[in-house]
Amino acid sequence: MINQALIQPKSIVVIGGSNNTSKPGGNCVRNLIKGEFQGELYVVNPKEDEVQALKSYKNVLDIPATDMAIIAIPASLCLETITILAQQKGVKAFIMFTAGFGEETEAGAALEKQIVSVINEAGASLIGPNCIGLLNRFHHSLFTLPIPELDPKGVDIISSSGGTALFIIESAMRMGLRFNSVWSVGNAAQISVETVLEYMDSNYVHETSSNIKLLYIEDIKNPDKLLYHTTSLIRKGCKIAAIKSGSSESGSRAASSHTGAMANPDLAVEALFRKAGVVRCFSREELATVGAVFTLPPLKGKNIAIVTHAGGPAVILTDVLSKGGFAIPKLSDMPEAQDLKKQLLPGSAVSNPIDILGTGGPEHLGLAIEYCESKFEEIDGIAVIFGSPGLTRVYETYEVLHQKTLTCKKPIFPILPSIITAYEETDVFIKKGHVNFSDEAGLANAMTKIIQTPMPSASNLELWGVDVPKIRRIIDAIPSDGYLEPSIVQELLQAAGVKVVEEITSSQWAEIAAFAAQAGYPVVAKCVGPIHKSDIGGVVLNISSEESLAVEFKRLMCLDAVTAVMIQPMLKGTELFIGSKYEENFGHIVLCGLGGIFVEVLKDVASGLAPLGKEEALSMIRSLRGYKIFEGARGQAGIDEYQFADIVVRLSALLRFASEIKEMDINPLLATSKGIIAVDARIRVEKGDCNKSSSQSVLV
Repeated sequence: MINQALIQPKSIVVIGGSNNTSKPGGNCVRNLIKGEFQGELYVVNPKEDEVQALKSYKNVLDIPATDMAIIAIPASLCLETITILAQQKGVKAFIMFTAGFGEETEAGAALEKQIVSVINEAGASLIGPNCIGLLNRFHHSLFTLPIPELDPKGVDIISSSGGTALFIIESAMRMGLRFNSVWSVGNAAQISVETVLEYMDSNYVHETSSNIKLLYIEDIKNPDKLLYHTTSLIRKGCKIAAIKSGSSESGSRAASSHTGAMANPDLAVEALFRKAGVVRCFSREELATVGAVFTLPPLKGKNIAIVTHAGGPAVILTDVLSKGGFAIPKLSDMPEAQDLKKQLLPGSAVSNPIDILGTGGPEHLGLAIEYCESKFEEIDGIAVIFGSPGLTRVYETYEVLHQKTLTCKKPIFPILPSIITAYEETDVFIKKGHVNFSDEAGLANAMTKIIQTPMPSASNLELWGVDVPKIRRIIDAIPSDGYLEPSIVQELLQAAGVKVVEEITSSQWAEIAAFAAQAGYPVVAKCVGPIHKSDIGGVVLNISSEESLAVEFKRLMCLDAVTAVMIQPMLKGTELFIGSKYEENFGHIVLCGLGGIFVEVLKDVASGLAPLGKEEALSMIRSLRGYKIFEGARGQAGIDEYQFADIVVRLSALLRFASEIKEMDINPLLATSKGIIAVDARIRVEKGDCNKSSSQSVLV
């Protein structure tokens, strides 16, 4: 729980505060004093009479009633001290710097649990243990430095790790980011990252609340809660970016399908963030850069103009932006561009990038920006690269950039790379309220991340054409765990409204021959029983006659563990893939992509969290590296992405109402001239544990 005593206490006591500012308790006292905490500040230290000009109490029993306590004493003393504070001194908020609890030993975990119990019984809040504290505009209850500049519209940082939060702050401060609050939740014994998001969501006020959240998460304790509140905040106008560390554990545990081999906790995180609309980052620098882009006006399109006085960085920026889906439209053919060229120095280029040359000054930069803002209507944003040429100071140039940033309606992305030779000028520019991207590739990658992150998906579950009662009847009638018979798989897919190829499974030659004659040659024969059919020669394509089929039928039936043979018409088309795996706590991860080599070798798949809406499925498909094949590459017919998305949505609905399905693999789906047809599918069920995904329940 997060209460007023934690956010805006009227009094604070630092247990373990000292005159030694190299220790957590001592530095925290200094930060509170320098941060001009407006309430009463007390210190408890039995060895000191005075701590940093404050009276030091010898015993916690001697202090007045207090709103909040900061704990900076050994773990062995914490339980007794906190019990007194909670039960006798009316403390309603605790911040525990102390380590040595659940992050270290079982005994520490047990002690942590006892402390949480005492705090919960008192109806109090707890940040930590094992954290660096909490920083907001009311109190600087951190033991670390630096303390960033605070602004009501600044960024909120919520971090599992105190050290990581500190390093993110340093990266962000260098770019000019300002902060509203910093939360280090440590062990998250009571208050987790999700709890803080819940508080921010519940107390969000559009006009006054910060609308940028940067998260560093080590453990998603409650995916449902994280999804709900990030989605809610983004729909209210917030922008959220996050790092989720520790997601690289292999997902191939006992995997018996493509999906099982590929699906892992990291893909679950990817799917969760996609559904919520959270921009996923993988480094502190990337997170800070995305946060800095968030502070600028949003782009209304993807056409970028680059204004520069150095060719190399402009080329780098052009390359990375182009790869990320942005356009750098040619401007030199426009009459307005030629007008601009006449006003620039001889040799200047106006094609885009607009190169004003190394000798170009503030007046030339101002002209180029003005033309991009007012004359070049197709331009949506302006990237300005301007460092020190090593000849003159650039104060006047940066002042022009400052004024243009204030007045232009199109966003300006300042790339001021001379962080040493023009340090003073850059610092002045940043202190006027701007951000700076010293590296053009880092900026372009951050912009790409942002435009490729979809908005939160719709919360409605799409069920048109999905026969839910039939799905439940089929599932309830399954007698045991394991992979389902092909006929049952077909029934489930048909109940979900997915078109399946006509087939027969039999161990009797007469039935096989009759079906093949009716369906028409060529046909495909597959053994039934073994999981990995291809590995044992259990799949035969293009069987063109009854004689050939008879030979293959006999051979397949003699393979080890084969119980029957499946026959299908031989279809031609582009192979697609859909799969799903149940991931503990997250629910069903749905994967989709092109089939064949794209899934087997390149692993070009997109992930989503069931249930999925149509727009979310389309976003997944369009994020594939092989998406151009859907559009029709090299003269070949394209693939109906809307039909493919519809199948993804239908299968996610199937999973929502058949939580017993733990693995599903449809490979291939064939995109033919007659539509998309499921050709081969495997489904594995576990009926003993039918827990439905908490994420699913939120969205239904």
